[in-house]
Amino acid sequence: MTEVYRTDALIAEDIDAYLDAHQHKTMLRFITCGSVDDGKSTLIGRLLYDSRMIFEDQLATLEADSRRLGTQGEAMDFALLVDGLAAEREQGITIDVAYRFFATEKRKFIVADTPGHEQYTRNMVTGASTADLAVILIDARKGVLTQTRRHSYLAHLLGIRHLVLAVNKMDLVGYDRAVFDRIVADYRAFADSIGITDFTAIPISGLAGDNITSRSTATPWYAGPALLEHLEEVELDQTADQRSPFRMQVQWVNRPDLDFRGFAGTIASGQVRKGDGIRVLPSGKTSAIARIVTADGEPEAAVAGAAVTLCFTDEIDCSRGQIVTAAQSPVETADQFEATLIWMDEDAMVPGRAYWLKIGPLTVSASVAAPKYQVNVNTMEHLAAKTLDLNAIGVVNVTTDRDIPFAPYAECRDLGGFILIDKRTNRTLGAGLIHFALRRSQNIHWQATDIGREHHAAMKNQTPMVLWMTGLSGSGKSTIANLVEKKLARMNRHTFLLDGDNVRHGLNKDLGFTDADRVENIRRVGEVAKLMVDAGLIVITAFISPFRAEREMVRNMMQPGEFVEIFIDTPLEEAEARDVKGLYAKARAGKLKNFTGIDSPYEVPENPHLRIDTTSMSPEDAADLIISRLIP
Repeated sequence: MTEVYRTDALIAEDIDAYLDAHQHKTMLRFITCGSVDDGKSTLIGRLLYDSRMIFEDQLATLEADSRRLGTQGEAMDFALLVDGLAAEREQGITIDVAYRFFATEKRKFIVADTPGHEQYTRNMVTGASTADLAVILIDARKGVLTQTRRHSYLAHLLGIRHLVLAVNKMDLVGYDRAVFDRIVADYRAFADSIGITDFTAIPISGLAGDNITSRSTATPWYAGPALLEHLEEVELDQTADQRSPFRMQVQWVNRPDLDFRGFAGTIASGQVRKGDGIRVLPSGKTSAIARIVTADGEPEAAVAGAAVTLCFTDEIDCSRGQIVTAAQSPVETADQFEATLIWMDEDAMVPGRAYWLKIGPLTVSASVAAPKYQVNVNTMEHLAAKTLDLNAIGVVNVTTDRDIPFAPYAECRDLGGFILIDKRTNRTLGAGLIHFALRRSQNIHWQATDIGREHHAAMKNQTPMVLWMTGLSGSGKSTIANLVEKKLARMNRHTFLLDGDNVRHGLNKDLGFTDADRVENIRRVGEVAKLMVDAGLIVITAFISPFRAEREMVRNMMQPGEFVEIFIDTPLEEAEARDVKGLYAKARAGKLKNFTGIDSPYEVPENPHLRIDTTSMSPEDAADLIISRLIP
């Protein structure tokens, strides 16, 4: 009989003994994945049902419905137990990750039921990111499919070392051993090509229950374990992380005004003892462990996986997102990395655009270069790519706006895995796995100079800034910018005008007008403007700069208050009526692609410092207004 009946008596006799026994069971996190309709939810339902670990109300519903509907109704209820979403029941597909907990006498389990449709690959990545084992389901009638390969590759990429190939629906092929052997051979050929050296293949039927919790007489030719038996017995190397050097990301810091000052987090790898020397990165400050505080008291030591608060012997700077390491085994810090990136958003990645990069509790600004290559998950071929679309996997270089501490993902998931987040919408866009720091990030250092930006500004007796004029083509940016510079010159101000058309004759002559090229165009101009501000100049720019993200990127390059956004507000109809350069006519005729306002968007500034309505104000008046409002 299964655990629920054996443990009832123990619960009644000694609840503390039961809880203690349950607490010390090992935990296996596993994921079920594969193509659409391979039977993932049915399989999980069968595991829960046959283990008798369904909640009491679920069990009552299941038994009542099974009596009414028969075997097919029972299978339907298995899926309903785990799909978790009303939309899924209505559409017949899994559209999110559903987590379920169950246990046997030997082990506790958390299982993630992930979607099979390609457009929800990102959900599979979410489930796999914390899994120890993956159950790859294959419909015996269909064999190895594209999504089978994709999920297997992702599971391997994300560091899942234990794989189970569950050949499902064997009852629909008459439990034919030849079918099973052919599928296993096909899968092994693919697995070898991507570096998967070992997997366990099991013939099952989720509907009939064959080889799920016990071995089935329907497959006398199969001598291996049932699925649950394998899940209970698979060896988890839970000591591997403990043998690694000590690392912990700081997730919480007690307020400095409290008598107790500690740094809380979950130990990512290794172990720490009272008195051990530690180093805080990226600052490099050192100290030693004075106390280790946990929910159960103050142990002498703690190991990987433990949630702890550490108190240091010295008052050193340490904040959320920093990493505490063994003093003699620090992790690397860098601001440029090579990484594998899994793109998970419907909008393609824009090389050079600034995104938030979140690694553990630390969030920094980052940009991604054009991919070195994209991976074809069917052939493992490296393909040339300018960007990454939904569910694409590529190898890229990532640059952050500051040094961050990290470890390669292959060594530590917690310290080597990151996500990219859209700065405006907070959508998660992609998941990345750091390979290594780029050598140039270690070889290039900032050279200090004696004459700084303050000296340059004092020599010119002015406040340096960037007057960033943005608006549609034909809005009047260049005209107004030119007038502003002339008026400032008469005031003996030191200025420089950067015009969108002019920089494309030289600095940016290699760039076109795709979204990626527009981002790079603004990035280069921003860097030039920053150098000019450092030289003490008032920089005037006239660029369409259609995307808020890039205008914000330039703002973040400057010191607070130095970036002044001026929206030259001209309606599209008015700008098109002017059409001084004939560009709108070409765009309407289809002769000019990616033209802002026609087939490429313009994102209106949300909070500009100044809005100039050119339908009610002359360029001369606009220039006067800018100078009177913005120039001290």
